[in-house]
Amino acid sequence: MGDTISRFSAQDVKARIKDGGEFAILDAREELTFGKRHLLLASCVPLSRLEVRVGDLVPRRDTPVVWCDDGEGIAEAAAARMAALGYEDVSVLDGGIAAWEAAGYRIYSGVHVPSKAFAEVVEHEAGTPYIDAEELKSLIDSKADIAIYDSRSYEEYNNNSIPTAISVPGAELVYRYTDLTPSPETMVIVNCGGRTRSIIGAQSLINAGFKNKIVSLKDGTMAWHLAGFDVVNGATQTPPDVSDKGFDAAMSGAAKVASLCDIPKIDAATLDAWRGEVDTKTLYVLDVRTPEEYEAGHLPDVRSAPGGQLVQETDNHIAVWGARVVLVDDNGVRATMTASWLKQMGWMDVATLTIDSIGGALETGSYRPAALGFDPSTIKTIDAADLKAQLAADGTVVVDFDDSRTYRAGHIPGACFSTRGRLSAALSKLPKADALVFTSSDGVLAGLAAADAAQMTEIPVQVLSGGTDAWVDAGNPLEEGPAHMADEADDVWLSARELGKNREEAMLEYLAWEIDLVNQMATDDDHRFQVVTG
Repeated sequence: MGDTISRFSAQDVKARIKDGGEFAILDAREELTFGKRHLLLASCVPLSRLEVRVGDLVPRRDTPVVWCDDGEGIAEAAAARMAALGYEDVSVLDGGIAAWEAAGYRIYSGVHVPSKAFAEVVEHEAGTPYIDAEELKSLIDSKADIAIYDSRSYEEYNNNSIPTAISVPGAELVYRYTDLTPSPETMVIVNCGGRTRSIIGAQSLINAGFKNKIVSLKDGTMAWHLAGFDVVNGATQTPPDVSDKGFDAAMSGAAKVASLCDIPKIDAATLDAWRGEVDTKTLYVLDVRTPEEYEAGHLPDVRSAPGGQLVQETDNHIAVWGARVVLVDDNGVRATMTASWLKQMGWMDVATLTIDSIGGALETGSYRPAALGFDPSTIKTIDAADLKAQLAADGTVVVDFDDSRTYRAGHIPGACFSTRGRLSAALSKLPKADALVFTSSDGVLAGLAAADAAQMTEIPVQVLSGGTDAWVDAGNPLEEGPAHMADEADDVWLSARELGKNREEAMLEYLAWEIDLVNQMATDDDHRFQVVTG
């Protein structure tokens, strides 16, 4: 490692957490490995994806950063790579997670632990009401006056949901509530897959002042499944457009929450001033509307982070504790509701901004993170048509660097799976090839892997231009399943529902783990939770 890399003891890192300044704790391991043992406030940034993740997660180059692993040696490699990209205050946790544990500090399992632990604390301190699966089944069977709102992403809802539930992702709940809810007497049940978004969703509606009986579904669709009730696959119910009456009610509810949590609304001049301070103060600007709205038109240099998912997976979007956060939407409702939860989680410098307050042209399309330090002109590319012809002639092997979940869902027929971080070992497991073609969803990660491969093999390597997305856009088929694994699939932490075996046992273990988080938070002073009750 270079002279810019320091080693911090567990006590040093603990002191940094307590000093009130900005800092980021990053873990360089793949997500499955990370999920088994890690620090509470760490964000998972695998070495294999560092260049495409770290720029968004740690935008300021002199932010204090501590890298962790569990003795595998990759924290040092990640720190060195980050320093080479221009980061100036990069260190590693000396002795890794074992040293943290030996110092008497708590280790956590699971993923998105700050968000999930926060929801448990909210339920405990706010007294969020709930019903269980058996009670809900009885209400459905008796045709009671109820409405069920699934607060997960639409994709999760569509994959598995409760009969009659409507997809209303978390930040949309207050915004769309009035147009969805039949009457003031209707009982409203908010559910998710487990607990977090059920609790946060129900409490959002309560905090906004809606007068219906509002509850969360205890343990979500997992409890529904465990009770032996049928889970729906392929549900498609979504909310109607927001009416004038619904808009007024949503604005009133958001104003109540803004006052309750002291959420400021800023204008273009303030944002410009804050952007002028990014050399000394980290700034995140995130669009919390739906992905479809973001793609139709968003402010330049703003990332998409749908509000419900942002609260559920804060560590995937914001790695720098003590940073400034601006949340963007079209009218302030969804941004305010999301901001209220971030502030209670410990992001004290959070504000909202509406798109129309900025002016100027909007950008369209999905967000594509930059790959730091990567020069695409250094790699050779091939288009989808030429790859199809080349595959028909044999001798070419395709290697896919997407995450293993995406690979199993669909990859170029015959493509082998590998993580970038273990490419050298994977190369020896590939079928004999005269040429290699690397791919990933958009081709960026594949390009980084191709640059690595130049030092590892003499076999010619090309990158599929536009990645697997371009292959699909050209009308070519995909193959499903884990057919050609040249590497271990430890890059994704699978949910209990995704496990092929012992699914019910895994659900019970997960729910017990999640419920116990509130007890762990009671004796862990690293978190910054401050729950506000009306």
